[in-house]
Amino acid sequence: MTGNRPSLTRFAWLAIAAAILTISLKACAYWLTGSVGLLSDALEALVNLVAASVVLVVLTIAARPADEEHPYGHDKAEYFSSGVEGGMFLLAALSIAATALNRLLHPQPLEQVGLGLTVSMIASLINFGIARTLFAAGRRYHSITLEADAQHLMTDAWTSAGVLLGVGAVRLAGWEWLDPIVALAVAANIVWTGVRLVRRSVLGLMDTALPLEEQTVIKNILNQYQHYGIQYHALRTRSAAARRFVSVHILVPGAWTVQRGHDLLERIEAQIREQLANATIFTHLEPLEDPVSWQDTGLDRTHAPQG
Repeated sequence: MTGNRPSLTRFAWLAIAAAILTISLKACAYWLTGSVGLLSDALEALVNLVAASVVLVVLTIAARPADEEHPYGHDKAEYFSSGVEGGMFLLAALSIAATALNRLLHPQPLEQVGLGLTVSMIASLINFGIARTLFAAGRRYHSITLEADAQHLMTDAWTSAGVLLGVGAVRLAGWEWLDPIVALAVAANIVWTGVRLVRRSVLGLMDTALPLEEQTVIKNILNQYQHYGIQYHALRTRSAAARRFVSVHILVPGAWTVQRGHDLLERIEAQIREQLANATIFTHLEPLEDPVSWQDTGLDRTHAPQG
């Protein structure tokens, strides 16, 4: 588990319960009306159920403490969830698009539109409420998995609103061709969401650096010590879901004692942890006057030390 962060699986169970309820409601709405727009909405809800199940598994894994095989913890498991959910969204979009194109070529009249829209609206309001809850929890506990799931549900809520308007227009104007057009618009929106989620997952697995604003916080802390003749280099950062990793080399006068250098590093690390939650910091002490100290600024040392 990251720091003292409590188990987040209760939010996954909440999302699963909501997904089961909304699937039932949206499937009922499709059965009542025969609208492919509402069918696309129901398929998206089915993806949400599978995604919520993945979230439950991933959060259970991410909550495990560090062990011998995973000394840096299991936080990165959350990126797999984001990637899987993004991939499922893309598959759902293809299914929706295929169904909509077939209906566009073979239009059919809709039935019991009023009742169907009412049922679908209830499902959308449930999704909206759950999305707000998950998003708040994701921000509070720095969970990319909960934020991703919240984004899915919020997207679902807004696309549902578009579907409701489109199907309502079909009922009022009699434009049967509008129903599959609405479904295609939903598919396009789902593709965009899926691509963003897959990209976010890939960036996390590729050890992308912390956001620039967080790097600036770190640099501001380190720059405070330059007035005392202390330098730094080889600053590297990365994130693993809620966990932040920071490594930096601190250069001090060679005449300093080990104790004095150690006290300085402890002070610097404490300041960074005060500003950045869930930060694991690695500092390396080096003497300013030794030329070898300046040969390891890259990821790999270019020259071996002599002697």
